[in-house]
Amino acid sequence: MMRKIMAVAMGIAACTLTANAYTGTESADSTKAKALTRSSVYLPDSLFTIPAEETPVSSFQNIVYKQRLDSLRQTIPLTYNEHTQYFIDVYLDRRKEDFGRIIGLSNYYFPIYEQILKEMNVPQELKYVSVVESSLNPNAVSRSGATGPWQFMYTTAKGYGLTIDNYVDERKDPVSACYAAATYFRDAFNQFGDWLLAIASYNCGMGAVSRAITRAGGIADFWAIRSYLPLETRNYVPAFIATVYLMNNYEKHGIVARDPGFPVRTDILPVSKTISLASIAKLAGIDSEYLAILNPAYKKAIINGSAAAPKQVILPQTDKSNYTALYQALNSTDGEMQTVAVADGTAKVRFHRVKQGENIAAIANKYGVEVQDLKVWNNLKGTLLPGQILRILPAMPEKTVSPVIKTYIAYRVKAGDTLANIVERFAGSSVADIKANNSLVSTSLKPGMILKISTNEL
Repeated sequence: MMRKIMAVAMGIAACTLTANAYTGTESADSTKAKALTRSSVYLPDSLFTIPAEETPVSSFQNIVYKQRLDSLRQTIPLTYNEHTQYFIDVYLDRRKEDFGRIIGLSNYYFPIYEQILKEMNVPQELKYVSVVESSLNPNAVSRSGATGPWQFMYTTAKGYGLTIDNYVDERKDPVSACYAAATYFRDAFNQFGDWLLAIASYNCGMGAVSRAITRAGGIADFWAIRSYLPLETRNYVPAFIATVYLMNNYEKHGIVARDPGFPVRTDILPVSKTISLASIAKLAGIDSEYLAILNPAYKKAIINGSAAAPKQVILPQTDKSNYTALYQALNSTDGEMQTVAVADGTAKVRFHRVKQGENIAAIANKYGVEVQDLKVWNNLKGTLLPGQILRILPAMPEKTVSPVIKTYIAYRVKAGDTLANIVERFAGSSVADIKANNSLVSTSLKPGMILKISTNEL
């Protein structure tokens, strides 16, 4: 983002620019998982060229297209004009196979994005920006270094809280990167008050959009300032609208959704030690290529979790009976299943797979545990995701606490006394207790008052 875009990763944005990283160099029939695990691939040149100054007016405009776009509108305006029609025509002419592949991938990525965008209170339609940016390829890397499904540059990513170190690049993590993108869009909308301008700024930066608004006489409208924006940004927004159109009307144009090439139903397990994805694949009896696709943020295919800072692994959904063994392998250092002693013996950790729409409070109530305990046990910091596996520790026996016997004394207030210094003299008392025991509505005291003071005896 905020760089010279690369013809929308799949050749979408029609500018004479370099292309985003894209794995679409395979044949149309190739949906093997290994095609999606390449760490850094890109098209060396734009797939097609647009005239240097302006997109041409399409010779084909159809009121049906406008009606379909109008029916899709939720929050973001989906303007139909010659620029939008141009990109629809280009995609249908040259990118039908790519869209078929992307529609298949959306079955996995869009539910993730939708939940995060809802949590962040930004429009659901923003999920299509990831299509424009990377064709839903988490391993996309542009010539300028923009990385991941939302194409963050290093500096911008760090500014939005993404971790990039020797082991992890969260720009490639669909969840973390989507949170960062949603935060950016919210910031941009708060500045401009217009979603199309927020989307435009994702390409060229808020500063470029602000300058274009100034040059246009202060009009905060994309189509009014379009001619004052960089060429690639002029094309970026109509490319976005055309993408929304085709992702929702692909069947009407003979586009066939393709299998994504990996399982889209997944589970999420905590990892509290350093372990390779290959080792996890062997333990779980699954294809290591699938783990590489589902966990693209781990740069060395190694998860460097620890008890103090556990990480997560996403793996194809497995039978619930496998959770215990997998959890043991990913978190136990002594080879034994973690157990917690209770009064009548020993109880094993239970596991809960998060269902669509479940929240942490409901899960805590279901198992009779505290929300805060669930967060600590599972190192939860953000939203729950469908398929995520939570561990539920057994209840510990309640400690027997000796009853506290309260006794009271009468105390005559002296000149200069305050509730605070009276409390200091009597163990077991408090300002609140004194006020309650004596029906005081303020902390003001008068010399000679008799106060009932509580003290504790064990």
